[in-house]
Amino acid sequence: MIVTAFALSPLAIILMLIGPAQAHSLEAAGTTLIQGLTHPFAGIDHVIAMIAVGLWAAQQGGRATWLVPAGFLTAMAAGGWLALSGLSLPAVEPVIALSVLLLGMAVATSLRTLAPVGAALTSAFALFHGHAHGAELPMAAEPATYVIGFLVATAALHAIGIALGRTLTFPAGRVLVRLCGGAAAVTGLALLVA
Repeated sequence: MIVTAFALSPLAIILMLIGPAQAHSLEAAGTTLIQGLTHPFAGIDHVIAMIAVGLWAAQQGGRATWLVPAGFLTAMAAGGWLALSGLSLPAVEPVIALSVLLLGMAVATSLRTLAPVGAALTSAFALFHGHAHGAELPMAAEPATYVIGFLVATAALHAIGIALGRTLTFPAGRVLVRLCGGAAAVTGLALLVA
């Protein structure tokens, strides 16, 4: 029961974003969805961090494979809601760069944690990623549709990371995944000092 409520919490946040019923054209809704779907791919920091979340979840295995990404998506939706509500978070871009560095290090070192701890750690970063996306909502966009788009795109990037993480069953795959983590960490460091 708790798992169901936890998994549905992004939906609850999205529903909070929906305002009074308004007539919107299908074309406008489709455009907003596409904007949300494509937005996460516009920044290398987001792409790398999201794939790293999937890789790290796959390294953890078991419940972490779904709990870490689900926690991330939930917190990301909350961060988007904060931005859309006009609430600010301090140092959003530096925290996002730090997330790339630390998630990369977690993958490179194959850091082991309990699944809820991993979900909490990634969720802290997700709040900032979601805030950045929410703050960049295009003018005249429907917030709920945009948020659905960036959550779906993020879930797809997590899935790519998990799929790459499935190579862990092979010795060369373990090395490849850890090298990807190292590359992510170096990128995060470069983003921090830039």
